Amino acid sequence: MLLRPATNQDRAAIEDLIFSILRSYGLEPAPDSTDADLQDIEGNYLENEGRFDVLVSDENQIVGTVAVHRTTPALCELRKMYLSPPMRGMGWGRKLLDHALLSARALGYSQVWLETAESLQEAHALYLAYGFTPFEGPHCSARCDFALVRDL
Repeated sequence: MLLRPATNQDRAAIEDLIFSILRSYGLEPAPDSTDADLQDIEGNYLENEGRFDVLVSDENQIVGTVAVHRTTPALCELRKMYLSPPMRGMGWGRKLLDHALLSARALGYSQVWLETAESLQEAHALYLAYGFTPFEGPHCSARCDFALVRDL
């Protein structure tokens, strides 16, 4: 397994992974709104004081994603943390989250927030285990019903 920065050339594989996972939970992808950031990964993340990384299998398949997106100089949003079903239950979710939190600190952020859907139970439980707490967030995505925040 390799965790590496994503590029715009990865876009189709990233969308395939994320959109299939969303649909498996009964959630609809929103390529014109919530998921529009995927149209220019480099511009929306790498060139905007953030990160977007992919977990790549030994067979060179993208099997996971995680991103840190700048909100303010001190606050970032954890976005697009997804893991293909065969990779779950092996500690990769924790590794992706650890990586994102370390990256956020290294980028100078002091707080991270995220939005999630109740139906993504595994992810929601992981975030709570990592010290994220509920707050009344902006709920930028119609498919999300929880906002969580954590100091770094």
